[in-house]
Amino acid sequence: MTFDLTSLGWDAFYDRALSTLDTTDRPGRVARVDRGVCTVLVAEGLVRGSLAGAVLSVAAADPAALPCAGDWVTVRTWPDQRITVEQVLPRRSAVVRRTAGRDSTGQVLAANVDVAAVVEPMHPTPDIGRIERFLALIWESGAEPVVLLTKCDAVADPAAVVQLVAGSAPGARVLAVSAQRGDGLAEVRPYVAVGRTLGLLGPSGAGKSTLVNALAQAEVMGTQSIRRVDGKGRHTTTYRALIPIAGGGAVLDTPGVRAVGLLDAAGGLDEAFADVAQLATECRFADCGHGNEPGCAVRAALASGDLPVRRWESWQRLQREAAYEMRRRDVRLAAAERAKWKRVSKENRERYRQR
Repeated sequence: MTFDLTSLGWDAFYDRALSTLDTTDRPGRVARVDRGVCTVLVAEGLVRGSLAGAVLSVAAADPAALPCAGDWVTVRTWPDQRITVEQVLPRRSAVVRRTAGRDSTGQVLAANVDVAAVVEPMHPTPDIGRIERFLALIWESGAEPVVLLTKCDAVADPAAVVQLVAGSAPGARVLAVSAQRGDGLAEVRPYVAVGRTLGLLGPSGAGKSTLVNALAQAEVMGTQSIRRVDGKGRHTTTYRALIPIAGGGAVLDTPGVRAVGLLDAAGGLDEAFADVAQLATECRFADCGHGNEPGCAVRAALASGDLPVRRWESWQRLQREAAYEMRRRDVRLAAAERAKWKRVSKENRERYRQR
């Protein structure tokens, strides 16, 4: 099997990036990564390669630089037929979440997607707070956001649910979808046109893999039914996978995400909460704290019901989280800088002693 790289998204942007490397290595797109071994789609077919030292060196300083499904890379075949991934080309977009743990570094959920979809089930009820978090990440990533409300065949009034969610997703298109019945698929297919990639993000049991199969019109991803007791899903997809679609384009399926932590998402929050940001500009004072200040447009909107209390509290919570992560990052950077100069100073002292 051969692959048309243009159909998978290769264009002038990546041509320019490749030309700056002065290399004869082949370009390809990462389909999946397993324990440091990448499955890459190149023009001649599908190859598997290990990570070269240069890639590992960059990733040691920034784990988010490790190749991820959707990345464009250069691949080298050695005389002994070994295959290595030599470099990762610059990303056009990257959906990055904060990882758990004390260091809270970034983890790339999807790379180089043109459209990133929050996939959230309508049944039993959409988690609007989770949708808002995903949208903040997507707005920050550089991809176009869309919300796909799956399993619309399981609710009595899908249009009402779409309207409810749309109120918390300004600037993003919200679509009702049923992969089982085919509802809404005609509106989703244009996102998977030639040269375009659709990324799917959401919790387990949202129907991401079922949606991939419907778009591919083939069983390319395994699926499981949700638990009847609580309506929750089981982890079916355990790895990120880029799936080429017949006729052009690709879909990037991701495992179910339990925690959606923000990392450097201040700009994304402004977009995801554009309605709140707009209200803040209408306050009498530019530094309004939205407390007891006179002429506060936010407080007026809360009193009138134009701004739901739930959405306001969600904005406050995410703003605090983003500010906290920013402070933690600054502390880490300062500590790394001190460690670097301490190391340099020690090396200089050793050099002087040896003279």
